[in-house]
Amino acid sequence: MYLRWSGFKCISIWGKSVWEETELSQAPDTSPAGKSGEDGSGRARLAKRVDQHVGERIRQRRTLLGLTQEQLAAALDISYQQVQKYETGANRVSAGRLFEIAKELDAEVSFFFDGLEPGSTSEQMPHGGRNRTTIELVRNFSEIDDPVIRNAVSSLVRSLNERRGKGNGS
Repeated sequence: MYLRWSGFKCISIWGKSVWEETELSQAPDTSPAGKSGEDGSGRARLAKRVDQHVGERIRQRRTLLGLTQEQLAAALDISYQQVQKYETGANRVSAGRLFEIAKELDAEVSFFFDGLEPGSTSEQMPHGGRNRTTIELVRNFSEIDDPVIRNAVSSLVRSLNERRGKGNGS
């Protein structure tokens, strides 16, 4: 008999327990209702939504501070690809890593869970949040205090967009 634990199995050899790395498919499914990681109530889907929400909040805070993924990764001593995976929800952020991220982003750990409600999906940033130029434009625009300058910049962008539309035969 052996037990599964995150890709390892425990086997008994001459009365001694030994953990061996294994493919998860080799270990029998001992979870309730025979559903790996899900008890039929959608816990796996909820966990995925939480992962995505936390990742989106990491991205929001990082971009608000004007940091790149590379800069955050360097501060955490991880690769920028790992930061990407955290931000997209592809990889789950451990409690210890979330504490480190909160410290580097000067935020409370609870910040990453703000706005999370069971049954809801993570909310996208109002400006899309995916294009770096858009993120920088919105961040810089929001830091302009003078309403006259803000209006002038807004008019300029609107004018450029309208002109682009006419040039494309639209």
